[in-house]
Amino acid sequence: MKMVQAVIKHTRLDAVQKALMAIDVHGVTLTEAKGFGRQKGHTEVYRGVEYEVRFLPKIKLEIATPDEKLEEVLAAIQTAARTGEIGDGKIFVYEISDVIRIRTGERGKEAI
Repeated sequence: MKMVQAVIKHTRLDAVQKALMAIDVHGVTLTEAKGFGRQKGHTEVYRGVEYEVRFLPKIKLEIATPDEKLEEVLAAIQTAARTGEIGDGKIFVYEISDVIRIRTGERGKEAI
């Protein structure tokens, strides 16, 4: 089992959600996050004062998936989140050693 963590632009959330639903992924955790990478932020003017915004708003998605569905999940996220511009985001993949559904006690793939 794998944990897929994707950091994407806010504007791409609906497209990514639709792409995941199209491949029958039902469990997604969403966190609003702030960060920077090569994009490094930008400057804004508020009430006549210019200031630098270093941490940009992003969305962090977490999806637990069986190994055999991993490539399909990665392709769906990558295709739906890509704008071709700097700041499109990143996808991280982690190994999951176990999953337990609290309500039923199911473990492993059945608990996802």
